[in-house]
Amino acid sequence: MIDFHVQKTIHSVQGPLVLDVSLQIKSGEWVALCGPSGSGKTTLLRLLAGLEKPESGYITFDNEVWYNNRVFVKPQDRSIGFVFQDYALFPNMSIREQLLFALPDSRNQALVDELLELTGLETLAHRYPAQLSGGQKQRVALARAVARQPKLLVLDEPLSALDQETRLRLQDEMEKIHQHFGLTTLLVSHDAAEVKRLANRVVCIEAGKISKQGLPQELFASGSQPVLGKVIAIQTVEEQWLVTIQCGETKRQLLVADPSIQLGDRVWIRD
Repeated sequence: MIDFHVQKTIHSVQGPLVLDVSLQIKSGEWVALCGPSGSGKTTLLRLLAGLEKPESGYITFDNEVWYNNRVFVKPQDRSIGFVFQDYALFPNMSIREQLLFALPDSRNQALVDELLELTGLETLAHRYPAQLSGGQKQRVALARAVARQPKLLVLDEPLSALDQETRLRLQDEMEKIHQHFGLTTLLVSHDAAEVKRLANRVVCIEAGKISKQGLPQELFASGSQPVLGKVIAIQTVEEQWLVTIQCGETKRQLLVADPSIQLGDRVWIRD
């Protein structure tokens, strides 16, 4: 189980805010973090991974202390696999070399073969990132993260840049890997359908705090909760603004008097 309470001041487009999150995640659980852009979700992942240091609090995983007021375990010494939105692959390494490089024990090449098979990359193992599609790169990033044999797998909007067909196929692969290796998985996603399909529990973060949490089918029940969407267009209509919001596969339009929202913002609206 991972148990943490972290605090850190972050700078959002609305100004500075204090990220203050306390949470326990059971071993084998899949938890999705949801909430508007700038609310602190990615910063929270980076704090857990050791890529940033909290200002106060603690992080423990099972019987290991990763962070407190006396201890700070370096990222490479934490049992964690991190999949970034931009893949972060090494351009000068083939797929097989990427996975071999990630192995804690270089002699365990059978794991590399197993991951190549699980992700459908066996026939592409000799290729380099520049020769791969977006979906193939994401498969490599996922396989490389698991090659570290982590206890915790962290996914930061890993499928957001992919088309719907590729997203669905990779969701299946992520679920298969989560189950096959008995991982504890933490996912940041703005896609309600993706969260409902994968997660056991949803934790919503707004302005640096947990606003609510529960089962995906409860929090994303049609009409019972706000829906998270992305602002894709803003037009002026007399003295108001017509805002177009993409919510999954549908678009919503709202007339608003406050022009403070911007293109690309994530906003909550009700059905």
